[in-house]
Amino acid sequence: MKFPVHLVRRLVLMVGGEAMQSGFHFALNIALLHMLSAQGYGLFAIGMVMGGVGLSYIRSLTAVPASIWMGKSTNSAGVDAHDVAFGTAALVVSLLMAGSTAILMHLLGDPSGIAAGCFVGAWSLRSHMRTALFARRQQVIVSISDAAFTITGIILTGLTMWLAKDALQTVFYALAAANLLGIVVLVRLARRTPRISFRMPTRRRYTRLWPQLRWSAFSATTTNIQGQCLALLVAGIAGPAAYAPLAAVLVLFAPLRIISLALFNMTQPELAKLMRNNETSRVWAQAKIWSLVMGIGGLVYGCAILFVLPMIKSQALQDASVGFIGLFVIANFIPVMLYVMPRIILEILGDFRTVAFITTGGAIIGLTLIAILLAIAPPPWSLLGSAVSEIFVLAASWYFASHRIWNIEHPDQQRDSWLGGWRRSVPFAPVKR
Repeated sequence: MKFPVHLVRRLVLMVGGEAMQSGFHFALNIALLHMLSAQGYGLFAIGMVMGGVGLSYIRSLTAVPASIWMGKSTNSAGVDAHDVAFGTAALVVSLLMAGSTAILMHLLGDPSGIAAGCFVGAWSLRSHMRTALFARRQQVIVSISDAAFTITGIILTGLTMWLAKDALQTVFYALAAANLLGIVVLVRLARRTPRISFRMPTRRRYTRLWPQLRWSAFSATTTNIQGQCLALLVAGIAGPAAYAPLAAVLVLFAPLRIISLALFNMTQPELAKLMRNNETSRVWAQAKIWSLVMGIGGLVYGCAILFVLPMIKSQALQDASVGFIGLFVIANFIPVMLYVMPRIILEILGDFRTVAFITTGGAIIGLTLIAILLAIAPPPWSLLGSAVSEIFVLAASWYFASHRIWNIEHPDQQRDSWLGGWRRSVPFAPVKR
């Protein structure tokens, strides 16, 4: 099979926009690492974690379904109808995440939490709109919006850190304003009036998809528990200051997560169309190719970061062994890079229930091990529990994706996966007569 060169060109374009944002977030974290106390930087890191939680809910409940069903629509009316339904849902999810973040940050020690809530809400909404435009193949507009967000963010956060006394609050407000400007640029350049509708047809359209989306919602919850339980448990048990050294190292690996998100945005609509045309062999081949590229790239990047870590000096690090933390962080991120593609395949096939099972298992493993390690060892060791959780998700994702592909390609030689056989052997409900 030929390497998908056209997808590489699209990936370069998408990663360009993601790289701008990632570079800005990276530089901002480094600047705040030297400005804030361990407590202040820990709170900022928790705010960014809540932003990641918001993005995951947006991705699972609105962005991914919108990309899938917009890609499957055969006419512009269907595309527009799904755009309105999922756009309305995205607004609701963004507002809920903003309120939840404000409450949590206030409980953890942020004086008000409102600034962090505004940032998370605006970031979540912009994320959905970016994905919707990716589904419409308007990557150039998204890249311009990303540039506008990045430039505005640099200017506003720079001014606030220079002039304001409370850097934590003002930086969150600056980030919220930059995200709102990015949304305005998306709307203006796309030349499409945003349509939000709570009328019955829109609610009915979303409700019809709920049997599949409810598993996506459950999966988003367990994914957040599995992926973010490290931050929340360390901050909740040991305090935001104890999480600061871990956050300082984790943020250096954030570009890998950004690249994996760009890969998802680039390949998911393409693979959805291939699957619709029953070209499963091409889908599976591309999954293997991109996983190999992402795995090698992540390993090389991680090794480079290990050389940079000893050069970082900050009071927020509290004399922690950054090299030791870095090794554990690499063990966390490599599996993430490797399970992006099988996860995409399962979601394209609408197998959100299996994704929910995988993330639930990862969440249980992660919560259990992290809680045990926090009780018997210093906070950096909790990264080991998180790494084991990610490895479980990696193995399970490839296992179930390979079974689904095999059954599609061999309809006369169906094989049961472990989960399929288990579900059939356990009577969850009485049989209807």
